[in-house]
Amino acid sequence: MGVISNGTTLLDSGALDSGVATGAMTLIKTLTASSSGTLSFVDGASSVVFDSTYKEYIFTFTDIHAGTNDTNFTFQASTNTGSSYGVTLTSSFFRAVHGQDGSSGTVSYETDKDLAQSTSFQRIGHSMSSTNNTACLAGMLHVFNPASTTFVKHFIARGSVNYAYDPGYAFDAHVGGYFNTTSAIDAMQFKMSSGNIDAGTIKLYGIK
Repeated sequence: MGVISNGTTLLDSGALDSGVATGAMTLIKTLTASSSGTLSFVDGASSVVFDSTYKEYIFTFTDIHAGTNDTNFTFQASTNTGSSYGVTLTSSFFRAVHGQDGSSGTVSYETDKDLAQSTSFQRIGHSMSSTNNTACLAGMLHVFNPASTTFVKHFIARGSVNYAYDPGYAFDAHVGGYFNTTSAIDAMQFKMSSGNIDAGTIKLYGIK
């Protein structure tokens, strides 16, 4: 017996229909940096799925360490399976910061870190230290329905960075926006604004 709501099949012979969202995360691909200039996830290459299979994709970042001091972790998208990265996007960026000694607890909108109809790479988090071996970035990027050929592609990202100032600070940065294209996005690339990604892991998940 099937259960149908508003024309959508929810249960078919007692089983949850394949088209019903469950929120389950499926690990698609893991890339690990080792003095890497870029890390790229391209649909159809190296077992990567980044198409209409899922309506939402999540990239997670663990222990991202910069090879160059005072550089930024960034991302951009492609509509031509990675032949080029530079889809027009608009974004907003804000952050909270707090010192290890309890000082400088502030929240601020960072106009120099957002983008307006730009093809530049979007930064995630605060600038990073390469001289402090314990400094790193962790966070995530959500991309919604990248295969749509009707709507723009929204994204939200969050990055937590510890920086080697004296006394040391925790930065919690948030960025949200959209790729202003109705073409399907089929690849995503990550890199530092200068130098290499010295170390770290990026995982790609599909959300059912």
